Amino acid sequence: MEIRVLNYFLTVAREKTISKAAMALHLSQPTLSKQLKELKEELGVQLFIRGNRKIVITEEGNYLVNRGKEILSLIENTTSNIQSNELIIGEITVGDGETRAFEFISSHFTQLQSKFPEIKINLYSGHADDVLDKIDKGLLDFRLVIDPVEKQKYDYIRLSSVDNWGILVNNENLLATKKIIIPKDISGFPLLLSNQSLVNNQFAEWLGKSIDSVNVIGTYNLLFNASLLVKQNTASAVCIDGIIETKHTNLTFVPFSPSLTSAVNIIWKKNQIFSNASKAFLQLITSH
Repeated sequence: MEIRVLNYFLTVAREKTISKAAMALHLSQPTLSKQLKELKEELGVQLFIRGNRKIVITEEGNYLVNRGKEILSLIENTTSNIQSNELIIGEITVGDGETRAFEFISSHFTQLQSKFPEIKINLYSGHADDVLDKIDKGLLDFRLVIDPVEKQKYDYIRLSSVDNWGILVNNENLLATKKIIIPKDISGFPLLLSNQSLVNNQFAEWLGKSIDSVNVIGTYNLLFNASLLVKQNTASAVCIDGIIETKHTNLTFVPFSPSLTSAVNIIWKKNQIFSNASKAFLQLITSH
C-alpha cells in the first residue's frame, strides 16, 4: 500500500464524499475513484459504501483510518527528525500519566526548549496499556509511568518523587471528616477504582483482603471524569493526591494509612533510535 494512496483514502474518509476529496487533493474524480478501487482490491476488503449523499466507512475502513493516521504521523515525525540531522530541532513525543511528577518532564523540556527553541513536544494521555503499545510501536519516545507497571523490557529512570494514594471524597461524605483513611473506614461506601489491574492489586494489598469485599460501583481511566461523579456525591474515588485541585471546590482528598505510595518512572524502548531532539532530552533528564 502506497503512502500516497493511504492519504487519498484518509482524505475521502474526512470529506465524506469522493467529489470533495478530489477537490481537496486536486485530482479528478475518475482518477481518485480508480486509486480507491485498486486499494480495495489490494486489501481485499470493502473500505466504504457509497450512499446517496455521502460515503459510509465500514468497520475495516475505520480500522484503516485509525492506523493510517498513526502511520502518517510516524512518517511525518521521522521525516522531520531525519531532515534536522545537523541541528537540535524536531519533535519529542511523550506519553504522560496523571501524576504531579509530570512537572519533571515539563521543567526539563522548558530548559531544553529555551536552548533549542525549534524543538516541539507532543503529549499523549491515555490508558497505560494503550500508551505502552505506542512505545512498543515507536509512536512515542518516552512514557511517564506510575508503579506498579512491567518495566523489564524497557530502559528507564526512577524519579526521586513518589505519588501518594488516598481517596477523593465529596465534602458532604462522612469520610471527608477524617484526617486519614484506614481500610475499615471505606467499608460500604461506593467507590470508583482505576481500571488498571496492577494498581488494583496494590490497593488490595493495602486493604488486606480482596477488592470484592468493598463496594466498587465503577472504574475510571482518567481521574477528571471520575471527579465529576465525586462532586455529585455518587461515589468516592481511590486516586493519587494532587491530580484534582480541591481548593475552592466541594472535594477533599484524604490520604491512606498506612501510607500507600507509588514510584514514578520515565521509560523508553530498549535500543530505541532517537532523533537529535529526543537524544538531547534523554541526555538532559539522565544528567540530573
